[in-house]
Amino acid sequence: MSNTQETTGDGTPAAELNISLEKVCFIIVKAREFDVKVDPVEPDPASNPADDGERGILEDYDDDPTQAELVGAITSLNEDEVVDLITLTWIGRGDYTAAEWNEARALAFERHRERSARYLIGIPTLGDFLEEGLAALGYSCEEFEVNRL
Repeated sequence: MSNTQETTGDGTPAAELNISLEKVCFIIVKAREFDVKVDPVEPDPASNPADDGERGILEDYDDDPTQAELVGAITSLNEDEVVDLITLTWIGRGDYTAAEWNEARALAFERHRERSARYLIGIPTLGDFLEEGLAALGYSCEEFEVNRL
């Protein structure tokens, strides 16, 4: 599926995305959920979740379902979608501008390997970078946020 916008807010031609906006927005939500994880205070408190205020959901364990969902969402993408995700991240991080989309995408395609999911989830604030990248191209996750959270 391709998503296009005529221009961004400053008149820069927006890029044609090979990844659906809905997929990017889902990954943004999952990346933000993953980013807020903290090291466990007690490795295995063995308490009742009702008694501990369900703090364990924010603690980062090896079998964390949030990480599994994020990795699964990224690894299920085809190569063009992963390349777009990396390119959006680089634009959102400020490595490239929206006008440099083609150049950034070519480099992302060249560097794309099987370890893209690990690379992406290793980037702190991945969700913010993706959202900034989308915004630079004139896209928004606003329509998907209503029923997502």
